[in-house]
Amino acid sequence: MAKPLFRLQKLVRRTRFLLFFLTAAYLMTGSLLLLQRARVALPPGPRAPGPLRALPVAAVALGVGLLDSRALQAPRVSPELLLGVDVLRRPLARPRPGPRLRSRNSELRQLRRRWFHRFMGDPQGPPAPGPEAPRPAASSRGTYVGCFSDSGRDRTMKGAVFFDLRKMTVSHCQDACAERSYVYAGLEAGAECYCGNRLPVTSVGPEACNHECKGEKGSVCGGVGRLSVYRVEELQSGSRKRKTITYRGCFRLPENGTRSFPDSLMQANATVDSCSGFCSQKEFPLAILRGWECYCAYPTPQFSLRDAVDSSLCGQEPEAQRLAEYCEVYQTPVQDTRCTDRRFLPTKSKVFVALSSFPGAGNTWARHLIEHATGFYTGSYYFDGTLYNKGFKGEKDHWRSRRTICVKTHESGRREIEMFDSAILLIRNPYRSLVAEFNRKCAGHLGYAADRNWKSKEWPDFVHSYAAWWSSHVLDWLRYGKRLLVVHYEELRHSLLPTLREMVAFLNVSVSEERLLCVENNKEGSFRRRGRRPHDPEPFTPEMRVLIDGYIRTVDKALRDHSGAGLPGEYVPR
Repeated sequence: MAKPLFRLQKLVRRTRFLLFFLTAAYLMTGSLLLLQRARVALPPGPRAPGPLRALPVAAVALGVGLLDSRALQAPRVSPELLLGVDVLRRPLARPRPGPRLRSRNSELRQLRRRWFHRFMGDPQGPPAPGPEAPRPAASSRGTYVGCFSDSGRDRTMKGAVFFDLRKMTVSHCQDACAERSYVYAGLEAGAECYCGNRLPVTSVGPEACNHECKGEKGSVCGGVGRLSVYRVEELQSGSRKRKTITYRGCFRLPENGTRSFPDSLMQANATVDSCSGFCSQKEFPLAILRGWECYCAYPTPQFSLRDAVDSSLCGQEPEAQRLAEYCEVYQTPVQDTRCTDRRFLPTKSKVFVALSSFPGAGNTWARHLIEHATGFYTGSYYFDGTLYNKGFKGEKDHWRSRRTICVKTHESGRREIEMFDSAILLIRNPYRSLVAEFNRKCAGHLGYAADRNWKSKEWPDFVHSYAAWWSSHVLDWLRYGKRLLVVHYEELRHSLLPTLREMVAFLNVSVSEERLLCVENNKEGSFRRRGRRPHDPEPFTPEMRVLIDGYIRTVDKALRDHSGAGLPGEYVPR
């Protein structure tokens, strides 16, 4: 009886030991997999520190067999040998067409499969994975060209520029460039899109384009100062054109005739479409037809497009028109790129300048004009992601960095005003400002408020509070501003170049006449509400008008006392 009992006790002890050993093995296996996953997630670089490179001998049995005595002879073993795989340290590949970042989860699944096969007694396991085959981005439809260096004032691709910190994708950039009739789309730093009809000169290795698209995981969107470039010419025929060919009018040729035009196309039966397409390919904003002759040009002081003549002078037969001194001018879909290069100030500005206005007075549009005229970014007291996505890179810069030419602000009050050394004070008709700001609050920068918003109690409350703010904003800046340039929105709209010259001179920046003509050619930007207004353009009650007219008279008197010139007569009540 004693002998069977002894055998039973011995079996129980062995079972306990076996259960303990299996539990320890299970826990250690999980720990090793977690450690290995952390190793896979690390970027390419030096090996992990000692504790991860050398593990106790007890862990060896988990990878090579429970009773493999050969494994017990080694005092220490690396986790790479333990799990039978090599840690993937190679840099992410950027294959053509359309580079794709490799998922870390797929590497981890492969690692687990190989460990399982080794544990089950298959020393070879499944074959090691080779380099991942090139795969285009999920939504990429253009042809991937390569990775290029293109930055600074000499940037090649600068035809159309926009950013998107959250939703930038390869297809988003491609479609935007194709709609504007550009051939190439380039993505930079994960969130920036650039368009052009010429490739950058400097090509770099694919590893330099290592930023993931903000809105498309696994797809590459360039790097810092590096562009992932796609050819999108094949998308143009099916894309919806954002801009069409615009007839600018009939004009007299410049004094030196067609010799002043930088490029030309001579072919029989030249049409508006063929001429515009040729000039768009060459990145010229103007296509000029003179009979069968096609010329491409920029607006210049000698050919400024300000003195149009009767269109009938250009309506003659092609041969007769070719011999005449008149030509038809068309605006191509591409952008005038002579004034699109912008940068931060090379050194901190000694004069801290504000661009101050009441909300809805056209501050964003004025910033667009100033940036393109001076070539320097403007800053903002606030951060607006929508404006950053539209190309205002200074939105992300701290407003007190002094790296921008001026800083947008809607603030008033003595403390906020005296922080600035000087200011451009932009004033707009309060009736128009109130409508514009109400539209922005209800529907964003480019939308219109719905009819229900105008009919609700929200609109009267808005007018009563914001009308008083319009008045106090101007009065505070006139009282506490150290050095002011007063600019009226209506004058900027009607006399763009003279007013813009005055603003640029106030900012102490010298600008060429060609650059100002480029600004005039691109004056609208992307900040004008388009389409039909869904409401009465002036939904003001008689009580509202009495209130607003009183504020207008107060501001008009203050302006006359300050500089001798009051508000424009078009909105001063009589």
